[in-house]
Amino acid sequence: MLKTQAKYNLGQVVRHKRHPFRGVVFDVDPRFNNTEEWYQAIPEELRPRKDQPYYHLLAENETSYYIAYVSEQNLLPDTSGEPVDHPDIPDLFGPFEDGHYPLHFQLN
Repeated sequence: MLKTQAKYNLGQVVRHKRHPFRGVVFDVDPRFNNTEEWYQAIPEELRPRKDQPYYHLLAENETSYYIAYVSEQNLLPDTSGEPVDHPDIPDLFGPFEDGHYPLHFQLN
């Protein structure tokens, strides 16, 4: 059954369940919307279902900043209360406040 309601919101800080990175949600796909090559590159025993929301994150780890594409089942809310330092955050969001980043623009 396709889950169409996203658990996490734009501007929310999340972390990966298995890998040591955090990020800010900047887009959500209601179900998998990447290449089959990308999907098959994930080890089969770790491969998430396609019929769930997938999140685009401005991500960071201890050594770099990047864009991550992560299934909902592999994310948790970040409860550290710490901002994410990705350099692209100011292009989309206002200053970090109350554990999230407000959007610079209104959605339709």
